[in-house]
Amino acid sequence: MKHYGLIGYPLTHSFSKKYFTEKFEREHITDSKYELYPLEDINGLQDLLDIHPDICGLNVTVPHKIKVLRHLDWVEPDARSAGAVNCIRVSAESPVLAAFSGEVGVKGHDFRLEGFNTDIYGFEMSLTPFLKDHHDQALVLGDGGAAKAVKCVLEKLGINFKVVTRKPIGDNLLFKDLKPHHIKKHLIIINTTPLGTSPNVNECPDIPYEALTEDHLLYDLVYNPEKTLFLQKGEEQGATIKNGYEMLILQAEKSWEIWTEAQKHP
Repeated sequence: MKHYGLIGYPLTHSFSKKYFTEKFEREHITDSKYELYPLEDINGLQDLLDIHPDICGLNVTVPHKIKVLRHLDWVEPDARSAGAVNCIRVSAESPVLAAFSGEVGVKGHDFRLEGFNTDIYGFEMSLTPFLKDHHDQALVLGDGGAAKAVKCVLEKLGINFKVVTRKPIGDNLLFKDLKPHHIKKHLIIINTTPLGTSPNVNECPDIPYEALTEDHLLYDLVYNPEKTLFLQKGEEQGATIKNGYEMLILQAEKSWEIWTEAQKHP
């Protein structure tokens, strides 16, 4: 039996477990199972893999998307550029592949951990159908692991952006300093914070919603509830809105493609 799963902490609910369990049943995949592996400290990753040697792939969620990089043997260029990994492929160590990568035995184990960021793929594929010519400036609300994938995609698409945070970080804007003119200039606004996630449905990022127009595109990485207060406020102003559910589906399917690709081409 091949095992896949999700690491993070806490894992109070999981889209991934439900999605993959239903996928396996729907597609009659009988040799695979998806489990939750609550991991408070990312330094416990090696022990987890030693205890569960049948693990072939892992998804990674908060708070480990960034710190997990130092535990990997190889990281794809996009994920390295983003500085965050949300998908790990576990495969037998290939001496030839390791030699070419210059990473022979660096982690001290007989399996190879390869890192990917399928959030990048999921976000790009779900965002681009909504883009119009005037969508050339964006505000990214929050600067955690999820924001890294968003920024990577915006850079790839040539969309200028400013990051908005509560505390001063580099040249980020602060929420408390956000004014209507910032909103009018940036016609894409992307929420990467957990604000508004069920059950805290009455929360939303503190921005001047009154400055939103029908030219704006609001994208919320939150998918539960389907329409967050952030999106409701945007819709009331005539903005186009999009939640993170499709992104989740796309990144999950991309993870499955990555995991099974190695099995097809050992």
